Order: sequence, then C-alpha cells, then structure tokens
Amino acid sequence: MMTRLLFGLSALSMSAAAQVTPAVPPADEGESQFAALDVDASGGLSLSEVQSAAPDVTANTFLQYDTDLSGELSETEFAAWRDATASEQ
Repeated sequence: MMTRLLFGLSALSMSAAAQVTPAVPPADEGESQFAALDVDASGGLSLSEVQSAAPDVTANTFLQYDTDLSGELSETEFAAWRDATASEQ
C-alpha cells in the first residue's frame, strides 16, 4: 500500500513538473533557444512561437519588441525581449 502511494505521488509530481511554464532562456542559451522556438524555420519567431515558451506574453508586449513590424521577432529582437524579461525576474 505504501509503495503504491509513493509511486502515485511520484507520478503526480512528475506530471505537475511537466506543466511548469518554462523560464525565459538565459542569454548564453539564446541562440539555441531561438532555433528551438522557430518551429516553422522561418528565421523569425511568431507570437505563438514565443508564447510556447512564455505563455504570458501578450500581443502588445510582442509588438513592443517587433521593432520592424514584420510580425516576427528576429534574433536581435528576441535577444532584446529575453534580456528585458530576464531583468524583470
């Protein structure tokens, strides 16, 4: 009985851990994070791609960093967002 309880609690804790919102990637991981988030390989990150790592990002916040108004964040724009967000934490 105790083994089942411990196993169940372990499974529950792993499930909860999988639902934790990912943190903003550190600056030294930015390039690899950018490539990983660019799921359509367009060379830019759409709002939905950014939200896959940071669900709280709003369209307004996204637009603040999409300085060329392309509808995607370039690597430079992403780095600016990442650095600004990292300093808020």
